[in-house]
Amino acid sequence: MCCGSRAPFRPATSTKPAPSAGAPFPFAQPGTFENIGGTGLTVVGPVTGRRYYFDRPGSRVTVDPRDRPSVAAITQLRAVAPPHR
Repeated sequence: MCCGSRAPFRPATSTKPAPSAGAPFPFAQPGTFENIGGTGLTVVGPVTGRRYYFDRPGSRVTVDPRDRPSVAAITQLRAVAPPHR
């Protein structure tokens, strides 16, 4: 069976604009999380293997950027803005 003539293959191009040079990559910097649960909590970062120990409700811990997406999914933790210096 013959395919007939075909146009040459051209890879698809993205229609999304390229990120601007000044725009930070999400989770590129460490993030601070606050324990909003009722007890202490220890979280193991799935990428780094680091242990993040939230010793009591209200405690804050800085999390490696590579672990941030997973830590952000924990309902007892809330991302908070770092203190201004």
